[in-house]
Amino acid sequence: MSTRWTPKTQMGRELAEAPVVVGKQLAHNKATIEVLIADLRANPPKFVVTCGRGSSDHATLYAKYLIESQLGIPVVSAAPSIVSIYNRSIASKDALFIAVSQSGKSPDLVKNAEAARNAGARTVALVNVIDSPLAKTVDHVIPLMAGPETSVAATKSYIATLSAIAQIVGGWTGDLAFNTALATLPASLEKALAMDWLDAADAIAKSNGLYVIGRGPAFAIAQEAALKFKETSSLHAEAFSAAEVKHGPMALVTKDFPMLVFSQQDASRDSVEDFLKEMRAKTDNLFAAETGFADIKGHLPVVEDIHPLLAPIAMIQTFYTLAEHVALARGCNPDAPPHLSKVTETH
Repeated sequence: MSTRWTPKTQMGRELAEAPVVVGKQLAHNKATIEVLIADLRANPPKFVVTCGRGSSDHATLYAKYLIESQLGIPVVSAAPSIVSIYNRSIASKDALFIAVSQSGKSPDLVKNAEAARNAGARTVALVNVIDSPLAKTVDHVIPLMAGPETSVAATKSYIATLSAIAQIVGGWTGDLAFNTALATLPASLEKALAMDWLDAADAIAKSNGLYVIGRGPAFAIAQEAALKFKETSSLHAEAFSAAEVKHGPMALVTKDFPMLVFSQQDASRDSVEDFLKEMRAKTDNLFAAETGFADIKGHLPVVEDIHPLLAPIAMIQTFYTLAEHVALARGCNPDAPPHLSKVTETH
């Protein structure tokens, strides 16, 4: 554990707020989520439809892994353009529809939420702006409680989305161990901020691109991490599942090609470890965020005493400190990436 990282940008200052944000959110949303859970238990959905773009879409992948693995309910990701561009309604009767948006202003998400509600789905919005058009469209509003986020790169709002998803799933399953761990998530995020991943920064900053790998819930944060490298560092990064990357993508891997791997301590761990053993023979720039193996080159320390399903939230918290460092090393401003704005109003 180290305290080498200190915020140097607005992005860094905002991500440092995440532990407090999550603590407030867990307390504030308890009654609201209890109402939602009572509704879901009284009328269990046959399936779940998620809708979001960018970081919000990556958060819905985390929801997919939690809901499918803990509740056995299928989760599908909606293509927003089917409703907003192609004007085709989706048969979502008896579904739970979850829209995720920091701003709640994207017209296509609003149209999809309206269409789902009209088709007979129960609709939920995870939003930071609770008086937004999206929030006014749905049956249940779950505030992210992230507060103002002025850096274009979403950090604390993404973490708040993951924690809100975890709170919904924890309430839905009633899993005591999971909910007990969830109550300590703010403390785990504080520990995550003190983890030192900066030794990976130089090789990544000097590269022309890299792969970001995860499996299970960690695949959701691998997608987010790849986006953040593109967004904040103008660095091409692609996310893959550890189960899929060994096909065509391996043709690009050389001895100096970086890989960043996230691994939580769950049923996916053995397969990811097998992947890491194979990759260490292919590249000298392999960085693995995982419990144990502190003596292996490229090891990135993680919070150890955390529930496996919550571990990705702590890992992405630490990753953002690395992303800020890489961006600055490449001469980029992570607060104002070129060609990007905070709110993308896609139609």
